[in-house]
Amino acid sequence: MSKKGILLVNLGSPKSTKVEDVKEYLDEFLMDEKVIDYRWFFRTLLVRGIILNTRPKKSAAAYETVWTEEGSPLIFITERIQKKLQKLVDVPVEIGMRYAEPSIETGIRKLTEQGVTEVVLFPLYPQYAMSTTETVVEKAEDVRKKHFPNIKINYVQPFYNREIYIDCLAESIREKLPETFDALQFSYHGVPERHIFKTDPTKTCNLNDCCSRDSNPSHQFCYRHQCFKVTEEVIKKLNLPKEKVLVTFQSRLGNDKWMEPYTDETLENLGKKGIKNLAIVCPAFVSDCLETLEEISVEGKEQFMHGGGENYHYIPCLNDEDRWIEVVKTLCEERLHEFYLV
Repeated sequence: MSKKGILLVNLGSPKSTKVEDVKEYLDEFLMDEKVIDYRWFFRTLLVRGIILNTRPKKSAAAYETVWTEEGSPLIFITERIQKKLQKLVDVPVEIGMRYAEPSIETGIRKLTEQGVTEVVLFPLYPQYAMSTTETVVEKAEDVRKKHFPNIKINYVQPFYNREIYIDCLAESIREKLPETFDALQFSYHGVPERHIFKTDPTKTCNLNDCCSRDSNPSHQFCYRHQCFKVTEEVIKKLNLPKEKVLVTFQSRLGNDKWMEPYTDETLENLGKKGIKNLAIVCPAFVSDCLETLEEISVEGKEQFMHGGGENYHYIPCLNDEDRWIEVVKTLCEERLHEFYLV
């Protein structure tokens, strides 16, 4: 009899806030060709010749602002999700990170040590992107072929358009919205525009009206479309007027053209446009991390206030909310059931 198991996969984090640990983490992260998609020589020149000589110290200082006694927020929140999920399912549940430890290999090994031969692997990203879902699947397949050739892996697909997720996200936002706000800003992690074109199998993307078409075969691979779709469905659930909602993209790196509008530039200009009371949420993340707790909650507030804003309210991610654990359970059990049908 085959034994099933679940592996929850998130981005990863440095093992500490020491500059050398942050540098090691950034090296693995930024040298991933799905993240910085230059040819190896130019990627190495950029990452190891420039970025790693300047960025680790700054990033280490940023990590120190969000680090807790439990360690990295992203890691311990993922661990909490794992523990809560384990109480709801009758198969082993482990976690793995795309970068650093516990790695995907470590997570799969822990499952195989419990006799697991069929793994449901859940990339904890609502939307599909080359630098998230795609790199997780590619890495997991490499690990499987190299170290665990006899196991089977079934992947949970991006769930940006699943009603159970939209309901969960909308209710979470509804409960945390301030009574009075002029606008609700949805800030998604940005990607270079070329990534959108690279993942489009139809080669018809124009980064314009194609995202809003009702039916388009590229939608299942288009991060931009999926971000707008999440926003559209959530504001329907919240019954908010479109003119009260903003969509922006954060965390850009380097001088390449990234998806627009940019979160930081938008925050700096909102006050001048009469937006004094702002709520902001980051639906590209299910777990709070450096990009939400420091970049948006702290830096974003400074940018908004400096531009003339008055009240700034960051809405936390789903984290380990019970309703979100139920969504994770449902999505995993669908894939577990497919194993039984084979």
